[in-house]
Amino acid sequence: MTALPVIVGMGGINAAGRTSFHQGFRRIVIDKLNEEARQETFVGLATLMNLLTYTDGKLQDQDGNEVTPDQVEAKFGEQILAGTLIRKIEAEHFDPDATSWQQKLTMQSSETGICFETRARDLPVPLPRSWKITELSDKRVRVEIAGEVEVMHASTRDNPIKAAGQFPTGFDPAVLYNSRYQPRGLQATIFGAADAIHSTGYSWDTLASHVSPDEIGTYSASVFGQVQAEGHGGMMQNRLRGERVSTKNLALGLNTMSTDFINAYVTGSVGTTFTSTGACATFLYNLKAAVQDIKAGRIRLAIVGGNDCSITPEVIEGFGNMSALANEEGLKKLDGITEGEADHRRTSRPFGENCGFTIGEAAQFLVIMDDSLALELGAKVLGSIADVYTNADGIKKSITAPGPGNYITMAKSVALAKSILGEEAVQQRSFILAHGSSTPQNRVTESLIYHRIADSFGISNWPVAAPKAYLGHTIGPASGDQVAWALGVFEYNIMPGITTIDKVADDVYDERLNIATEHWQCQDMDIAFINSKGFGGNNATATIFSPNVTLSMMEKRHGAKAMECYRDKLISVEYAQQAYRHQADNAQFDLIYKFGDGVLADQDVELTAASISMTGMKNTIELPSVNPFSDMV
Repeated sequence: MTALPVIVGMGGINAAGRTSFHQGFRRIVIDKLNEEARQETFVGLATLMNLLTYTDGKLQDQDGNEVTPDQVEAKFGEQILAGTLIRKIEAEHFDPDATSWQQKLTMQSSETGICFETRARDLPVPLPRSWKITELSDKRVRVEIAGEVEVMHASTRDNPIKAAGQFPTGFDPAVLYNSRYQPRGLQATIFGAADAIHSTGYSWDTLASHVSPDEIGTYSASVFGQVQAEGHGGMMQNRLRGERVSTKNLALGLNTMSTDFINAYVTGSVGTTFTSTGACATFLYNLKAAVQDIKAGRIRLAIVGGNDCSITPEVIEGFGNMSALANEEGLKKLDGITEGEADHRRTSRPFGENCGFTIGEAAQFLVIMDDSLALELGAKVLGSIADVYTNADGIKKSITAPGPGNYITMAKSVALAKSILGEEAVQQRSFILAHGSSTPQNRVTESLIYHRIADSFGISNWPVAAPKAYLGHTIGPASGDQVAWALGVFEYNIMPGITTIDKVADDVYDERLNIATEHWQCQDMDIAFINSKGFGGNNATATIFSPNVTLSMMEKRHGAKAMECYRDKLISVEYAQQAYRHQADNAQFDLIYKFGDGVLADQDVELTAASISMTGMKNTIELPSVNPFSDMV
């Protein structure tokens, strides 16, 4: 039997809010929620954004006044809505109206020359030939310069890129644990991994105790690494700024660090560790590795995800100079605005008249296990992954241009779903979470792929949703945003429309597609296709099944009696999940951060020719004893 990879937990953070229990998805479709869900969403976001605190069983505002849950929207609703999703870049990142840079300045000396005093130790090495040095007292010198001298001067500029999909205003992962000198992306990783684990209703130790230590895997990456000052940003910039490079800058900046931090500080795993980057498809590349390992029986329990927190002037300028990002001039031209600012809430417009994508930040994580383990634990089923396909584009003229690889990944995914669930399920109860980057080229090429595949498989009115309209392009974890949306659609039967566009652009191939401009109530859906198109030809598509389909498949494999036992266990699991949900909605996240706690030394490892056991780990690791190439030896 091939194991079915089942999603039993999800966690993280993006511009819409927390991932667990669909808070971020509910923020997107908040106007379609019933009153209870709407109230819960506003309360959870208010505490996440530090507008309210939860003390002694009561919500209090920053002045210490008690606020009841039904008062939150009236008091803070406008502020919460304005402080989430895509919006003007906030000061914690940088000032888009006065972005710092170094202005090169060439000075020509006058007849009297250029003269100044400084500390002797601040003189450049080697000393320019045109500089005349006179020693003064207190280790100071006078410098006289004849001719030209080139200097760099701190300055600011008006940045043409002014919007991004940022974490909710007021949310700061650094204060939730002892984050020390860690980049923002790794802080978000600690938050997201812990959120995902807690959302399962189990502690990690309990989950891990049911499998061998080498049947656990962590699969995660970031595309840019950590580009803030604490990571590679500091390593690249500090000397140019006249500052010291830290011993941590290089190590903490590596794109493997999201995996490494989870193993070292969250789970303490000694199992499979994996990092793959595939540009904008990175989350799906790591998900593919986990799915393959689970289906092959190499692992039984996995954490899959990634982070990118790259709202920095350097990254934005890099994309901006490629004409990839939506800028003020382009947006104002689209909207016919001659004065004032562009609408920063509508910078990302997938499949509409657009002029570029909007960058975002996120950390997204899933907890996945095989179906037998999910059954044994009574784990809450959120969905399952049939497979993930990745294909390249072949020969390219431009490394950033799209190619044929995405035809292959999408066609394989749809064909697989058809072979498992049948033609009707694909034609009537499937939908697409599109890459939908919001560039003029993407809206044409991606929609053409969907149109041609729909035509080939007899699909009409195929629902297409685009998370980047609200979250921005979070790069590495972008397809994690899409997976979270898919699970939200399965839970609430609400299909998010693209409300940032007035209409679908005329050059979009939408004859067989349903690209709505408003959120709409849909029927029970069986299948989600998660599609991602990355620079360099990194195409990926995942086939995700709904909880109902997954449970039906599990019952067919394991039988009705086993499922009855499963449902009995599920009661206590759901009770534990609700306890964490209540805590998380009141910003009591209980982050897992085991810095130096339980470090294993040589003496903690017991080794025989047949197995390895370690202190603190319930199960042993059985060493290979069967020759897999017996027919060749």
